[in-house]
Amino acid sequence: DLSPTPAQSEVLGRLLPAVVARAFAPFLLWGSTGSGKTEVYLRAAAAALEAGRGVLYLVPEIGLTPLLVSRIEARFPGQVALLHSAVPPRARRAAWEEIRQGTKRFVVGARSAVFAPLPDLGLVIVDEEHDPSYKQEDAPRYNGRDVAVVRARLASVPVVLGSATPSLESFHHARQGRYVLLALGGRVEDRPMPEVQLVDMR
Repeated sequence: DLSPTPAQSEVLGRLLPAVVARAFAPFLLWGSTGSGKTEVYLRAAAAALEAGRGVLYLVPEIGLTPLLVSRIEARFPGQVALLHSAVPPRARRAAWEEIRQGTKRFVVGARSAVFAPLPDLGLVIVDEEHDPSYKQEDAPRYNGRDVAVVRARLASVPVVLGSATPSLESFHHARQGRYVLLALGGRVEDRPMPEVQLVDMR
């Protein structure tokens, strides 16, 4: 079990009390790729599960789920239910029932998973919150990220919006004090950032 970095410890020191207290609090977790956001999510999720509550973890793309799910399954064996359009209908129905009955309390999925019937929600996580894939273009139109915030508010639980490049609206909310800004900074173990080169396209 890896010890959290000082930055992760500082972020968790602000996030975990809200999970334990079960109070609505919107957090914007801003950290570069490789800064350890996923570890923060999983430690917060552990606190919610230990309190007997459910966790909703949204990702923008189905392709992001296999590696993530294997990591979550290793950490919380037997707790994970997967909801996205690539899951066969029968398996999705079975997962829906397991979630509704409380036998699976950690839901991972794309935007439509925001409607998962978790009976005792304790934490909502929206990874890559800036991603346009959270927008449903067909009727009924909705933004999975925004619905996640509303659902967290209705359930009186914390919601964590994570990104290396936060959306303008989320960053604005943080600047205005509507969201709590949690900054992770650079990469874990001071690994080098990718080299950036500006190209004049004129």
